[in-house]
Amino acid sequence: MNRFFLPIVMLALSFTTVQAQKGNTSPLKIKDIMQGDDFVGHLPSNPYWSTDGSTLYFDWNPDGALSDSLYAYTLDSKTTKKVTFMEANALPSQRLTYNQDKSKAVYEKGGDIYLLDVATYTAKPITKTQERESNPHFTHNGKSVAYTKGGELFTWSLANGTTEQQTNFVKSKDKEPKRDSKDEWLYQDQLDLFDVLRERKHKKDTGDEISKKLETLQPLEIETGGKTVIGLEMDPSGNYITYMLMDRPKSKGTIVPHFVTESGYTEDQNTRSKVGDEHTQYEMFVYDVNERKSYPVVLDNLEGLDYVPEYTKEYPDKPYKNEDRIGFINGPTWNEEGTKALLDIQANDYKDRWIVLLDPKTGTVEQLDRQHDEAWIAGPGIGWFGGSKLGWLPDSKSVWFMSEKTGYTHLYTMDLKSKKAKALTSGTFEVYDPFISKDETRWYFVANKNHPGDRQFYAMPLKGGKMEQLTQMTGRNDVFLSPDEQKMAILYSYSNTPTELFLQDNPVFNKDAGPAEQLTHSQTEAFKAYNWKDPEIITFTASDGAEVHARLYQPEASVKNNAAVIFVHGAGYLQNAHKWWSSYFREYMFHNLLVDNGYTVLDIDYRASAGYGRDWRTGIYRHMGGKDLSDQVDGAHMLMEKYGIDADKVGIYGGSYGGFITLMALFNAPDTFSAGGAIRSVGDWAAYNHGYTARILNTPATDSLAYKRSSPIYFADGLKGKLLILHGMVDDNVHFQDMVRLSQRLIELGKEDWEMALYPVERHGFVEASSWTDEYTRIFNLFQEALLNEK
Repeated sequence: MNRFFLPIVMLALSFTTVQAQKGNTSPLKIKDIMQGDDFVGHLPSNPYWSTDGSTLYFDWNPDGALSDSLYAYTLDSKTTKKVTFMEANALPSQRLTYNQDKSKAVYEKGGDIYLLDVATYTAKPITKTQERESNPHFTHNGKSVAYTKGGELFTWSLANGTTEQQTNFVKSKDKEPKRDSKDEWLYQDQLDLFDVLRERKHKKDTGDEISKKLETLQPLEIETGGKTVIGLEMDPSGNYITYMLMDRPKSKGTIVPHFVTESGYTEDQNTRSKVGDEHTQYEMFVYDVNERKSYPVVLDNLEGLDYVPEYTKEYPDKPYKNEDRIGFINGPTWNEEGTKALLDIQANDYKDRWIVLLDPKTGTVEQLDRQHDEAWIAGPGIGWFGGSKLGWLPDSKSVWFMSEKTGYTHLYTMDLKSKKAKALTSGTFEVYDPFISKDETRWYFVANKNHPGDRQFYAMPLKGGKMEQLTQMTGRNDVFLSPDEQKMAILYSYSNTPTELFLQDNPVFNKDAGPAEQLTHSQTEAFKAYNWKDPEIITFTASDGAEVHARLYQPEASVKNNAAVIFVHGAGYLQNAHKWWSSYFREYMFHNLLVDNGYTVLDIDYRASAGYGRDWRTGIYRHMGGKDLSDQVDGAHMLMEKYGIDADKVGIYGGSYGGFITLMALFNAPDTFSAGGAIRSVGDWAAYNHGYTARILNTPATDSLAYKRSSPIYFADGLKGKLLILHGMVDDNVHFQDMVRLSQRLIELGKEDWEMALYPVERHGFVEASSWTDEYTRIFNLFQEALLNEK
């Protein structure tokens, strides 16, 4: 079926509603499963404990209300009840910052600061203002609480309730204009001639001296030069305040027009710029409160500041300049005394991470660890997705951090005297979210030690040793320990079983701990009525010898149609061939529907996916649409060779990064894929954001080759199969403009077998069930027509 769409015709057909699913024989209906949580059930999330350990709070919506509400499970009565709005509003925040002995905590809620008594779980306000206060933390050895308001740092005394402003940032200080030599001579001559002028000057000078003495009782004026102050924090002793000055160059943003609005007029939204921005400059300073002086943190002794990336050798005639490689500075993470602090520094080209020890007295740093990657630094607890994890060991003589040194993210400690790092965990698995137990004798963390797609909760001695697995249910176990660590609240799910909340004794303290008890039951009757498939986790060998993990869904022999659909997950660095309830749960249900209709479905954790270590993560460096695409092609060929799939009956679809791969598949592997549904896709990486893209492809100005071999728009001439493009018109992540540009390219190339469906009120993540339904009905019909010739 060849259809050529002139621009006006194409746009008109883009908005037509698909009325029916062509030949759907599944008991599942797209309109039902695309209701999302309303069909599956509204699942529990965000559990946390009261500080006395008597109550477990969590968000839930078993009644299908407009939004989640707070629920409370009481350990004594073993009952769950909904917390009223006013009760929930009065409860302390779950995000607490404790003092040294953990007897008190501070938190921000609704823009005000509160002090919490941990034993009684009762709080009192420190501030009650119309302005927003934030970042509360203890200082002056627990005697004061520091917080920020309006770009300044304040302290509040626990003893007498006094609030004191500690900083005073000004754009510039007022200075008397300096006289030139002529005016200086005239000034002195006037003083020599006239007694009244000398007397007035003496009085003024005396007053100025008094004013200067009074100024010493006020915070020091600190010039910012118009730069933005961020990261204000006072150390635990109250002697030092650290802050950063951020200078972000102005860059041109993209306008996203909204056509369907309450006003009836087109309304413009200003959104992000495109990759290749000038580097934001960060400078860290220490303000010595007692000495009333501010001085910079000196970072010029870091190893590799003059590093020139290897890829620049491909551009011998293009000079490379990066005079200041310092990017964002995370921290400080203070020791208990406030005498030393850890800083976690990222390079602005993303290829280095430095962990340094700050001496606040001098503003100097000592490098403890440099993590370098020719591609880019990342991994669990290291940066990028999920942020950095590091801290002090209880002896204050050692520190801990995460590193991909061995190719997988593991937990390390370092003695500050010897500067020798010690790996506490090792192996071909990843460690996630480590923290030290309350009694400071052991570690707790999550790891995928048993299988890349199985995450369990572990304990391990503080100095390293045997890992003790504390959870037993295969899948994903997100554990939230009670304050005394005796109980484990677990958000648990399996491949075909949505997330529920469980409670279990901690085996560290109770070796006879029984199985976890399920506290919530969230599934709707409609969801429970279907026998949801448990996809098989398989591996296949890629063309370069790599072992690729994937989810495989197989139909019954009686309905098998020898056609296959490959699903490509989004985000790039994300995992979906796992054994827990997918964040792509609508797609999971859609795959069940496809299998009922005879399709074989393959869901691949291609190169760049999370959970498989550094080499897998960086397999797309400088070539997106390279190995990540060939993994899809190899998966398709595996289906043909091993599962009897016809060579002309393979389709592919996905959203965001998955949409990008779909485009590359239709353009660069048209003999493998007969049809593709590209959802909210990137068509040109030069149009995407800086923080994500510059890590993988560097920048268009410095590495144009990487962008040209990675962007679908340059390969559109290769389209042979049937392409369906689907995009939200108010997408402020992957801009709709990207697909408009691609459509113009396809028109100029004279390509015929493509369509575009537009969603006027949807951003990157669709919200409306009607949009989801329309989108997936079109995708289903695409495969029915292109792969099975259903009309």
